[in-house]
Amino acid sequence: MQSKHKRSLKREARAIFRAGLNAVHAGEAVYHYMKIEKERGQEFLVCGRQRLTLDDTGKILVLGAGKASSQMARAVERRLGNRINGGAVVTQYGYAEKCKYIDILEAAHPVPDISGLEASLKIEKLALSARKKDLVIFLLSGGGSALMPAPAPGISLEDKQYATNSLLRAGAPIEALNCVRKHLSDLKGGNLARKVFPARMSVLLVSDVIGDPLDVIGSGPATGDSTTFFQAKSYLERYGVFQEMPEAIKERIEAGCRDEIQDTPAPGDKIFRRISHHVVANNRITLQAAFKKAKSMGYNVSIQTNSLDGEASEAGKSIAEDAKRILGNSRNKLSPRCLLYGGETTVTVLGNGVGGRCQELALSFAIEIRGYENVCLLAAGTDGRDGPTEAAGGIVDGRTAKTMQNQGLDPDVYLRDNNSHVFLRRRRACVFTGPSGTNVMDLVILLVNC
Repeated sequence: MQSKHKRSLKREARAIFRAGLNAVHAGEAVYHYMKIEKERGQEFLVCGRQRLTLDDTGKILVLGAGKASSQMARAVERRLGNRINGGAVVTQYGYAEKCKYIDILEAAHPVPDISGLEASLKIEKLALSARKKDLVIFLLSGGGSALMPAPAPGISLEDKQYATNSLLRAGAPIEALNCVRKHLSDLKGGNLARKVFPARMSVLLVSDVIGDPLDVIGSGPATGDSTTFFQAKSYLERYGVFQEMPEAIKERIEAGCRDEIQDTPAPGDKIFRRISHHVVANNRITLQAAFKKAKSMGYNVSIQTNSLDGEASEAGKSIAEDAKRILGNSRNKLSPRCLLYGGETTVTVLGNGVGGRCQELALSFAIEIRGYENVCLLAAGTDGRDGPTEAAGGIVDGRTAKTMQNQGLDPDVYLRDNNSHVFLRRRRACVFTGPSGTNVMDLVILLVNC
């Protein structure tokens, strides 16, 4: 066992995070999940437990949306090559990987833009071209909802942008965002399945949602939707933004509540009978990889939760209490401890600063733990981007907030102004990974060298 003064907690936290990240790279996950098998002169596409004959298949089209969709598309090309007859996927600006047979498009996230609208129309056109013998491979990852924003009739892209911005600033969770967007969309909430039917469709997913609910990931474009117009209105009212919505949105939501507009297709609809779903990467896998890495480094490791949620600043305080309990418990002083948390918190924006949920969690933790020795926390998004910043998250210890306070800068002021990014950059405490090739929510690593 290493002694306290020989451990570099920050370096080890970064190594643990990298191990977790590598385990859920979307491209590698798809490549290993999908295989081509030959038997008695026939070719089969194997996705998990599903086995599809390619000899009776017409065209193969590859569609997709999400931050990791281009890495997923490259993996499909590695497996299928020139068997692919065309396709289009849309990813976030700066996240594109070149493909030979699949068009890689870029658009804005989290607020949709015109490029996302144009990409949606291209994806819709290809989906409508599919015939009964064709196979559509749909690649979906976090961010897909904003990147494929095709509005419903009567709704403009600007209307959807306004709704997304309002809900984000109100601190609404992804479930609320997706419910509303489904009911303002032409493709989400199972509507893409309506376009593809009766062709077969295999959906490969990288989950960025707690529990991997298929109807929530990317707003479930190929999944039956159990939410309704009534729930969409309820979310808008709960977060205090319904009355400020554009008239077209209010009119559509109200008309849907009066059954004047067809709701999204419900689970059990016949259009889903030829569709299969496969979760190839999720937060549980990254936690398990981080656990294994920390264990190999001599830590006593435990996974605290894979459903971390709520306000980021409150989560930071709660995790700080976990650290203090470990430091105050003499029974824990036999080995260094590593606690792992997975999930996705939210931030209710009340200030005018710049930050993200992981950086806000890290700053809140740093304030609570200031002055304590032998404690380190890394909180970062697995997609490589935290909020509207270039950072993936933050890495802090007992000196982070105390040092700034000694320099006359109050960390509590930065936290109240939602200005965690500026604070952490000044302390060189941001985590930068660049585009990671995946998106399975956040990973939080607490190290305590007892």
